[in-house]
Amino acid sequence: MEELRKKQQSYEMTDAMKNFINGISSKGTEILYFLKWMRIHLDNLSRQNRSGLKDKYKEIQQNKSEKKEMTDVDNQKQYLFDLNRQNPDCSLGLEHFLRELGQLYESACYLPEESPQWKQIKHLPGLCAQMLLDGFSVELVDGDASNIPLKWISAVLTQLHTIVSSNSKIRVVTVIGVQSTGKSTLLNTMFGVQFAVSSGRCTRGAFMQLIKVNKDLKEELKCDFIMVIDTEGLKSLELAKLEDSYEHDNELATLVVGLSDFTIINISMENSTEMKDILQIVVHAFLRMKEVGKKPICHFVHQNVSDMSAHDNNMRAREELLEQLNEMTQAAARMENKANITKFTDVMVYDPNTSSSYIPGLWYGTPPMAPVNAGYSEAVNDLKKSLIQGFRKCQKTENVLNFMIWTKSLWESVKFENFIFSFRNSLVADAYTRLCTDYNSWEWAFQKEMYSWIMCAETNISNFGLTGQTTTPYTIHHMQCDLEREASEKLSLEEEKILDNLAKYFESNDGHVSLVEKYREDFVASAKTLRRETENKLKDTLYAVVKIKEGMAKLNEIKTSHANTLEKKVIALLQTCRQKKSDLSNEDLREEFEKMWEETLSEINFSGFPRRDVTQVAFHVLGRHFSTRGGHVNNMMIENNLVDCGNEPFVVKSGCWWCMAKGLVKHGDLDHQKKKLQNFCDNIIKNCQEYITQKVQNKSDFHDTYINELLEIIDETLQKKKRKVNEECEVSLKLHICGIAAREFQKMHDHFNTVNDPRKCLEQSKSKYMMDFIDMFHERDQCQKKADDFTKLCLKPAVRDYVTKMIGPDVVDEMRKGKASENFSTRVFFQFSILKQLLTEGRYDKYKQYISNYEQFVKKWLFDHIVIQLSNESTLEKLEKTHLTEIVRIITDAIVKVRNTTTTNTDIKTFIQNLCSALGDKLVLPKDALDSIMTLNYSEKTDQFADNLTEFVEEMEQTLEVKYIHETDITERLRSLPFKPQDKMFTSLFGCGEVCPFCSAPCEAGGKEHSKHFTSIHRPQGVTGWRNRETKVLVSNICSSSVISDLKFKTPLNKDQYHPLKDYQKYYPEWKIAGDSSIEASDYWKYVMATFNERIAEDWDALPAVIPEDWKDLESEDAMKSLKGSFNVKD
Repeated sequence: MEELRKKQQSYEMTDAMKNFINGISSKGTEILYFLKWMRIHLDNLSRQNRSGLKDKYKEIQQNKSEKKEMTDVDNQKQYLFDLNRQNPDCSLGLEHFLRELGQLYESACYLPEESPQWKQIKHLPGLCAQMLLDGFSVELVDGDASNIPLKWISAVLTQLHTIVSSNSKIRVVTVIGVQSTGKSTLLNTMFGVQFAVSSGRCTRGAFMQLIKVNKDLKEELKCDFIMVIDTEGLKSLELAKLEDSYEHDNELATLVVGLSDFTIINISMENSTEMKDILQIVVHAFLRMKEVGKKPICHFVHQNVSDMSAHDNNMRAREELLEQLNEMTQAAARMENKANITKFTDVMVYDPNTSSSYIPGLWYGTPPMAPVNAGYSEAVNDLKKSLIQGFRKCQKTENVLNFMIWTKSLWESVKFENFIFSFRNSLVADAYTRLCTDYNSWEWAFQKEMYSWIMCAETNISNFGLTGQTTTPYTIHHMQCDLEREASEKLSLEEEKILDNLAKYFESNDGHVSLVEKYREDFVASAKTLRRETENKLKDTLYAVVKIKEGMAKLNEIKTSHANTLEKKVIALLQTCRQKKSDLSNEDLREEFEKMWEETLSEINFSGFPRRDVTQVAFHVLGRHFSTRGGHVNNMMIENNLVDCGNEPFVVKSGCWWCMAKGLVKHGDLDHQKKKLQNFCDNIIKNCQEYITQKVQNKSDFHDTYINELLEIIDETLQKKKRKVNEECEVSLKLHICGIAAREFQKMHDHFNTVNDPRKCLEQSKSKYMMDFIDMFHERDQCQKKADDFTKLCLKPAVRDYVTKMIGPDVVDEMRKGKASENFSTRVFFQFSILKQLLTEGRYDKYKQYISNYEQFVKKWLFDHIVIQLSNESTLEKLEKTHLTEIVRIITDAIVKVRNTTTTNTDIKTFIQNLCSALGDKLVLPKDALDSIMTLNYSEKTDQFADNLTEFVEEMEQTLEVKYIHETDITERLRSLPFKPQDKMFTSLFGCGEVCPFCSAPCEAGGKEHSKHFTSIHRPQGVTGWRNRETKVLVSNICSSSVISDLKFKTPLNKDQYHPLKDYQKYYPEWKIAGDSSIEASDYWKYVMATFNERIAEDWDALPAVIPEDWKDLESEDAMKSLKGSFNVKD
């Protein structure tokens, strides 16, 4: 803004303005004649211009039907459109000259006091103040820019305050209504003022006029002056086609009502719906004022009423209007957490019986020859009496200076309401927020249900053929097909639930849903995208689990064959020893067993499991991945040995980010582009390393799908961020990551082969075989021992695995519903919590991470707070105990069920097989341990085994409870979870996770498939490295003002070509930034920018920004106050 003012100062004052200033500087009656004649001549000039436009418009319309060619018709339509736009601009009035005075004064305010230019200008507010006292209207809101020149208006009102003495009190009367409903005529008739109506022009902006109160009425009205404010018509035809017309109407309505003591709502007929939208935003604005010191009187005026008994006949209509107003108030109060406000009359003085007036038409018949309707004046006089009565009910009057302060505060509050005003009204914002909240809960229910389903499906696949009971030709591929079909049906059901909930939401009797009807398809698309993405992930997961199961089949077959051989040898040895008919000691039995063991091992051919070269596998997968690329990629693959890739930190060789016009860069030199790309690639590497670590921790064997999944993670990240790195960087990055993965997966594969070596596995089971052999020879009862082994070796690890898998969704629920849940209930509270902590800590490195690596920072922040939350009151232990109790109950119930269905001839081995089948969709039982327990297990004492097993299961529960209590490292326990709570919470709280391309402020739109990204509070662009091209100085502009300025930025497509910031949507069409030059950065980000200016400049290799003096005076307390105000958080 300061730069724009300096640019204004560079121009000389025009002759017309010099003459105008000389004219209004006249004394006595001379100025009155000057202004009167000037108005007459300007009105005549405006009529001539408008008449010429009308003639051209009429001529085009008459010739329109004669033009048949489409090109001519289109040209005519465009010409008519241009004429319509010229119509309001062709008028010239006193307000334009007064507006220019304001612009001259505003630009001069940036000059030194001793400047000649300032001395020439500084007396203008006094002249304008005197014009107010003389009965002339002064423009309060610029009708073209929709802006209040605060310095100018403040100076005028300050001079007025000085002239009329500091004790003078004022009352403010405002009128708002739809365009061309006779608002100005009403005020002129009521107060004898002269708001412009004679030139055929409609009012633009808002005008104020001062009326001096007679001495005999001062005591009754409790004021010295009445300030009358006339406004332009709302829903004007000129603005209707503009995208931001609702925002303009809402800002204007909020401002004038906020300023007034008595607000006249002017309606041209009994239909109240034409003003409903405006009233909604007005109610919400009052709830968010920082100084709610006013409670204006609201009076409805229904004009052009032919039947003067309408007041009596429309009693029910007035009651319905009040009900609607109360409904709007309640909705706005819910958004602001103000439970004490439930009625319209809580924020405005309104009585449906006395606060409505019915006024007949001004003319009898058709003007201009029609006589004036005397009933109009009588009805207006009655309205004036109501106004005087209303003044008696008004709150304490204010002087001119307080009115000026209130105007400034109100305007800043109105302009700050960026998010609310981007919707049609407060009910739209309220309905949209509730819809987002409801949709998030539906989406989470969908995700939780499908996670539970996939856990069950994975368990079924892992347990396929576990007990060897399958007799049908049903293969694991049959199971995969069945599960995919079941998944599709389940997904359709869950998707239908979301769509049904959306349909019910929009079909409900709640009258607000129609206000967000335009967003319906966005949420429907989000639901369908959620289903599609989930289905793809489910299919990939099922495929990977089946492939891993198949990979284990050969190894399990070898182990089973060896175990069967040994079991037969032990049974044969047992029969041999029993046939000796002599008592053999345990030592004798051990000797016999040792002989048999060595003989058997020598007979078995231990071929082992072949060792795979993971590096070679990864290279082949990469080859297939790049098979459709050109020869340059193939050459890079040939030149790089995957064994050598990933040994050193990844270094970006080229600074070129994109191969398409999607992105913008903040600097003209490649070093900064290179640094940004390096950070981006480092984040991808970190994400991939987390995936690799998770796979290695599973201690399973390597499978080719792991490399494919890694490549998918990389591609998804590139696509998600809409950043296409050049081909050389992409190939180098994938080679680097696959090199790291190949080494880690090779270690995992080698360790797996070592642990699962068939000979070693047999050797580890040697002592068990020997003890079973000795017990069977002495015919000892094995029930208790087998039950103990089955519990410790099979059930216990399976139960721990089950609890670990199921705890993730519960952690999310705990964060959403537990203590401090308000921090995670909405995006507003979540952002507030993060920024509050950053301010409290006051560490630049944290701010840097938050701004430059937003997603990673928030995930870590979430993870840290999850750890804190779960550390309180043993929350994690309680969640673990809940699932432990649940699965123990399931196991106990299964034991009882199998016991009741077991026949008398069933042995323990069959009992265990049946029990495993009953638990097959809940627990993944370790096959090696299970096979070992079922070997040499022929006892038929199943009842005793069931009793023993039940006791050991109860002991297991107690042991695990104690173990969970003593496991104090919550961080490690959370990291071991396959379901990452921080990732899910991040998605639900941020939706798309996109950030502003200029200042990195996060997108606030709901759902994943919204058509536009937007944010309500932008930051100074310098915090993200934006700088002036020539001076290299960081800029302090914010996006809202930059996108309507003449500033330019550079894209990497043409290193020397700069583009206007106004054209940002050509490069970021998915972003919408509301342009407004009057909006300043919040004190919070001013404080951050001023505090860390040197550090930011150093990081971006730029010069420190030129920080305004008022920014330097800010303290952390001011920043906190601003933060609370921005997010409407009360102490």
